[in-house]
Amino acid sequence: MWFGLVKMALKTGSHIYQNKQRTRQAMSDAALLTAEKQARGELEYNGKLLEARENDYKDEIVLLILTLPILVLAYGVWSEDPAAMDKIKVFFEHFQALPSWFTNLWILVCASIFGIKGTQIFRNGKK
Repeated sequence: MWFGLVKMALKTGSHIYQNKQRTRQAMSDAALLTAEKQARGELEYNGKLLEARENDYKDEIVLLILTLPILVLAYGVWSEDPAAMDKIKVFFEHFQALPSWFTNLWILVCASIFGIKGTQIFRNGKK
């Protein structure tokens, strides 16, 4: 009985190892094929896209804009100014009343800037 289990475990381990080796070989072949296509000009080199985004400040600007309401809230709380808190409350009431098309558009723009496919957010997890 134990001999049969050991034999089955070795066979399974060998099979898994062979699959990993085949996977590595397939990935290596795919990388080589992609590099050859890029060298012939059949595929666009995606590294240029990454290099172009290195000096792009859109991400930082959007992050700053998204952080501003938090900073305004912090100011209102720490200043202990009742007038400031009332104005902040009115601001957020108006902000909450924005139409859904505008907020959806804003989410899509922010998602695209950060490289996220924003349309997936609205598909309820469907692909």
